[in-house]
Amino acid sequence: MAYKSIYIPKYPEKYIGNPTNIICRSTWERKVCKFMDQNKKVLKWASEEISIPYFSEIDNKWHKYYPDFFCEILDKKNKLSKLVIEVKPKKQTREPANKKTKSYLQEMKTFKINTCKWSAAKDFCGKNGWEFKILTEEDIFK
Repeated sequence: MAYKSIYIPKYPEKYIGNPTNIICRSTWERKVCKFMDQNKKVLKWASEEISIPYFSEIDNKWHKYYPDFFCEILDKKNKLSKLVIEVKPKKQTREPANKKTKSYLQEMKTFKINTCKWSAAKDFCGKNGWEFKILTEEDIFK
């Protein structure tokens, strides 16, 4: 069963968009919301507020991708960086290996769609002087 909740920010003035409608689709996203909201180095942030068009190789159609997060953050040298962030389990960031499992075809389809989204996000970010990052459990829970 999927986890879904509303995040209520402690510092709503930092949020880009409607701070009463921040939806977390996992406990991992909730943890990132809390980090964005309460970290002083994060100046502004948003959740699923950016739309990036992408072409899917699965159905040969254009779609819209809403990355999990956008933030304006001060790095270790106090330089402003703008990031688009996707939160995913590490196993979903790699091509499925075991072709013998029942779920292989669905996992491969999901992986292909994600790689199309991420390629479009990298291009979009590059054109805007931003950075695209995928956060996994290794990043979130270290």
